[in-house]
Amino acid sequence: SRKMEKIDLIFDGDSITAGWKGGGGGGGVWGHHYVKLNAFDFGNSGDTTNGVLWQVQNGQVDGLHPKLIVLLIGTNNLGHCTAEQIAEGIKAVVMEYQKHCPDASILLQGIFPRGEKPTDPARAKIKSINQIISRYADGKKVIYLDFGDKFLQPDGTLSKDIMPDFLHPSAKGYQTWA
Repeated sequence: SRKMEKIDLIFDGDSITAGWKGGGGGGGVWGHHYVKLNAFDFGNSGDTTNGVLWQVQNGQVDGLHPKLIVLLIGTNNLGHCTAEQIAEGIKAVVMEYQKHCPDASILLQGIFPRGEKPTDPARAKIKSINQIISRYADGKKVIYLDFGDKFLQPDGTLSKDIMPDFLHPSAKGYQTWA
């Protein structure tokens, strides 16, 4: 990544973010929308808030001066943390990025919906987390955006067309995200 002349836009997060690199459905969408913006994707499959925090603390973005950091993290913490713990982890990542990239704005995204049906227990937990992290927005350097509802059908279900496994976006899902 250091060979790039300039990185203006960073995406960071878990497998959903890593899917921009083309292993998932996002490759073509990435090429169309983000390559020309000097973008780099640090997303890693399976990553948690702790993983992203560790990477930033240990030099992942040192020497880089992005204008914008797009952050989507937390879904992989759902199974073993409370909503409050996950929100705290996300806050720690935001603060660490602010320390390492003080001039960048951070686009903090609400965790995407997962599970086919609106009654999936993960949905309520995600809603709680997103309510907490929405308060991290300061209107200047941290912008919160939750467009998870754009992935949902009118009845609240996720379609296989948008997220074939009800977690990771398809190419159509990445197009919606872009």
